Amino acid sequence: PVVRARRKLDDPLKNVSVEDIAYTNVALLSRFVTETGAILPRRRTGVSALKQRKLARAIKLARQMNLMPYLTKLPQHFDAKP
Repeated sequence: PVVRARRKLDDPLKNVSVEDIAYTNVALLSRFVTETGAILPRRRTGVSALKQRKLARAIKLARQMNLMPYLTKLPQHFDAKP
């Protein structure tokens, strides 16, 4: 079997500092959640490891604070791409 090299994705958060990734920024966080509510992995989004950990923690906290739903995506963010 031939192993193909994966294309390197550009970091969509390269201009965003780690401090700007907060649980209150629902518009930013919902770009990295599927319509069913799953957090997108790094290999799909191209986010750096540090920012991915910060994103995952912020999404989980926003869900606990009832700013984001657990099982769906908010309707106003359905067309948001990472």
